[in-house]
Amino acid sequence: MRLAAVLVLAIVFLASFLPVDYETQSRESIDAPPSRHFVLGTDELGRDRLARLLYGTRISLLLAPCAAVVSLLIALAVGTTAGFLGGWWDDFAMRFTDLFLSVPWLFVFIIVRATLPLNSGPLVSLIVSFLLMGVLGWAGAARVIRAAVREFRSAGFVLQARACGCKESRIWVAWLFPRLSRLAAMQFLISIPGFVLGEASLGILGLGVAEPMPSWGNLFKELSRATSFGQYWIFAPIVLLVIVMTSFQLLIPRKESSL
Repeated sequence: MRLAAVLVLAIVFLASFLPVDYETQSRESIDAPPSRHFVLGTDELGRDRLARLLYGTRISLLLAPCAAVVSLLIALAVGTTAGFLGGWWDDFAMRFTDLFLSVPWLFVFIIVRATLPLNSGPLVSLIVSFLLMGVLGWAGAARVIRAAVREFRSAGFVLQARACGCKESRIWVAWLFPRLSRLAAMQFLISIPGFVLGEASLGILGLGVAEPMPSWGNLFKELSRATSFGQYWIFAPIVLLVIVMTSFQLLIPRKESSL
């Protein structure tokens, strides 16, 4: 777990703080193999593959957590309220959650991108992509949080505290919130790799971050133009993605957290 955390932090540090120039085109070095100047070679427009990979990693690993925060805040609001109030509000919230679980993400992105102007810049596509993933990705976590809150309400020590005259607000502040924070942290870690893979999948379909801004999605899209497995350097994005996904899986506690 420590090695996984070090790997993720090292990748985030290198991608975030190394100066990169992902737009400059070198006309005399188009589709060039690795060299001293271009460690991973260049693409079909003469752009540095390593610089584009680092910048795309920066986008994915910094904005996927932002999308995870948006998703987690919605999940906490819906799940905690449903578990606490119960009754008709619980039924309504769970039906609403089921609706979001059944939403076909791909079609939503196609509709949203179709409504954007054709000259929309990369920054607009970047914000839209991760914001939509955050808004649409809360339902699974909300169900987990709601179940945990309902279990907490009927726990023996909670019933005993109520019988001893403890105020409901004190019970929730003293016992629920610390336990709920651990569960929320786990859901946050679980959702980050999901959003990273989501952006990568959308980019392959041309629905993610728009050119010329690089992201893992449009870097993977370039692999469709690979002419030979001998060009091993163009598979660097896949290798880096596997390392990051594996590291996140190791960071997630194997033992389920309960309230």
